[in-house]
Amino acid sequence: MSADWTSERRPLLILAAAFAAAYLLPTDSARFQGAVMEGLHLVKWYAQEHMALCVVPALFIAGAIGVFVSQGAVMRYLGAGANRVVAYGVASVSGSVLAVCSCTVLPLFAGIYKRGAGLGPAAAFLYAGPAINVLAIILTARILGLELGVARTVGAVGFSVVVGLIMHLIYRREEAARAAEPAPATADGAGRPLHQTLAFFAAMIAILVFANWAPSKAAVGWWDAIHAAKWLITAGLGAAFGLMLVRWYGLAWWKLAALAAAVAGAAALRPDLHELAFSIATLGLGWIASRSDGEMGEWFDQTWGFAKQIIPLLLGGVLVAGLLLGRPGHEGLIPSEWIAGAVGGNSLLANFIAALAGAFMYFATLTEIPILQGLMGSGMGKGPALALLLAGPALSLPSMLVLRSIMGTQKTVVFTALVVVMATLTGWIFGAVWG
Repeated sequence: MSADWTSERRPLLILAAAFAAAYLLPTDSARFQGAVMEGLHLVKWYAQEHMALCVVPALFIAGAIGVFVSQGAVMRYLGAGANRVVAYGVASVSGSVLAVCSCTVLPLFAGIYKRGAGLGPAAAFLYAGPAINVLAIILTARILGLELGVARTVGAVGFSVVVGLIMHLIYRREEAARAAEPAPATADGAGRPLHQTLAFFAAMIAILVFANWAPSKAAVGWWDAIHAAKWLITAGLGAAFGLMLVRWYGLAWWKLAALAAAVAGAAALRPDLHELAFSIATLGLGWIASRSDGEMGEWFDQTWGFAKQIIPLLLGGVLVAGLLLGRPGHEGLIPSEWIAGAVGGNSLLANFIAALAGAFMYFATLTEIPILQGLMGSGMGKGPALALLLAGPALSLPSMLVLRSIMGTQKTVVFTALVVVMATLTGWIFGAVWG
């Protein structure tokens, strides 16, 4: 025979499955056609609303962690040998101040994990970032009820620590071996005062937070006042950040002036399209860094490495999530009434379905609340509602695909399973007591 069919069996089966799927595509089905459009709509919405304002700034922060943060500092506060109280406290608090979605937190998680953070504290940070959101908790209590708001707060804080500790215990031998590996050679921000590094990262995080500041949808006065001024605040933070780059990081002043002129020109031409000026600022910074030597050049290299790894998986995952589940208020391949009908009452199965559905759906920050309001109006129990609140914001199909590329299939499955199981049990107990 001209081929060894034992070794070729797997490619043959893959080709046969692909042919069968293509042959049997239900292209005449109205639901299938609608689901395909939902997937494309969700990708378009994600690119417009989240890629430029959320993911790209997060990639720059992740790249900066790899260059400007001392690995010794990461190991001291978040490493496998760090004090556990300090490590998990820092991880949960630093994650919770970001108020980002499950996808935006991924570059930041990748940055601290690859820089030497222990798996446990890194997993706590990964969960805390999208799950512990001050406004989301306030709105949950205000719109869905005080009991759900308090339960979400206690559950999310507890989850971030418990999930991290369990991940550490399961992989403690691997983590010990990883901690013993020599540190990678980087510029490491050597010789720079601590206050400069703190101000540098505080400015980037503040730009990420304020550029994505959303209206409260519940008449929270101070929050909406900040939203009204968010682009002025972001512009001021951007100017301060540019001055830091010139004074502390060697950026030529004329390059900053040219970039500022381009951003101001875009803002003047399209004052209604703030995202255009913001995108020009981030792309211009990337272009300047890519043509620089030393720390600035290495910063771009790290950022570009994360971008190549993360962005294709995110967009692919968002497409599949839209195909299967659709956008809020729209239908995908899986009918929404199936989910709504399966999460009534407070059985273990109802809580599990709610947690599992939440884990695979994509929730932008705060969108889980109106979605749950509608589901509860259709008969969803309080227990399954809490299960979805604890699993949904912290996970999504796109985030799972990216996590697999960062820490491997097994760890991703374990992390996902821990969140789903704990959300299921917590929702079930909550529903039995307060349902």
